[in-house]
Amino acid sequence: MSFRVQPAPPARPNRCQLFGPGSRPAIFEKMAASAADVINLDLEDSVAPGDKAEARANIIAAINDVDWGNKTLSVRINGLDTPYWYRDVVELLERAGERLDLLMIPKVGCGADVYAVDALVSAVEAAAGRTKRIGLEVIIETAAGIAHAEEIAAASPRLQAMSLGAADFAASMGMQTTGIGGTQEGYYMHREGQRYWADPWHWAQAKIVAACRTHGVLPVDGPFGDFSDEDGFRAQALRSATLGMVGKWAIHPKQVALANEVFTPTEAAVAEAREILAAMEQAEREGQGAAVYKGRLVDLASIRQAQVIVKQAGMIGG
Repeated sequence: MSFRVQPAPPARPNRCQLFGPGSRPAIFEKMAASAADVINLDLEDSVAPGDKAEARANIIAAINDVDWGNKTLSVRINGLDTPYWYRDVVELLERAGERLDLLMIPKVGCGADVYAVDALVSAVEAAAGRTKRIGLEVIIETAAGIAHAEEIAAASPRLQAMSLGAADFAASMGMQTTGIGGTQEGYYMHREGQRYWADPWHWAQAKIVAACRTHGVLPVDGPFGDFSDEDGFRAQALRSATLGMVGKWAIHPKQVALANEVFTPTEAAVAEAREILAAMEQAEREGQGAAVYKGRLVDLASIRQAQVIVKQAGMIGG
């Protein structure tokens, strides 16, 4: 273990982030009543340029008026290469109440992008006398973003989560696909006349997880575009969870239950984790550094693995 201990990420459920455009206020109450852990009200890609101001006003009203329960409430602002983002930050923090938790920054390419938003947020918070400190989350969706993932993860103490945005990422990388997430027809291995489809997003997800875990940030998988393909969504979510991601976006309400299913530890997994911890406690009492559990060796590394599962279950149950 390094002398520098990795900081812990925010201790809150983040199994599913449900997105909805700010230009459709009629769906806000339904989003609030959903089972998603995080609600992302969108001012960016899902809102036409001519509707930006109205969408911003809709979201401000919803932050103040809708009962969001115990959900984490986030707003995705416009990109830093647009004329809209600064007004998003200023008006949200000056006019919306303390219920807002996070601002999501899209298409982050370097740590300076996060610093710019952090500086503006800090100034507006001080000027407006806000008592609740706003957190930030970012989306990695460019070649520059993935190249600077660790720099971005370390860019601000406000940063809580980092997501992979597959569609814009694919475009920035020049990938020959129009799919949003999932396996791709041209990305396969061939052996003995059979095709074996691989995961083209695996390396980027793994890099994001490593950057996030190094700096105490929650790694999140982004959208899966074909919301009619439940098996495909579940397969990608399972791969993401196995790699260490804590949740996934939902771009349609039917994806919420799927994300929650995958990123909630099963009762069997939690029971096994507790049994491993108990076995190691017994081994420690007997002066042993390892134990045998169901025919396999468990040691201090097994404790850390089991603690991840038990802690996650505790947050969700709480």
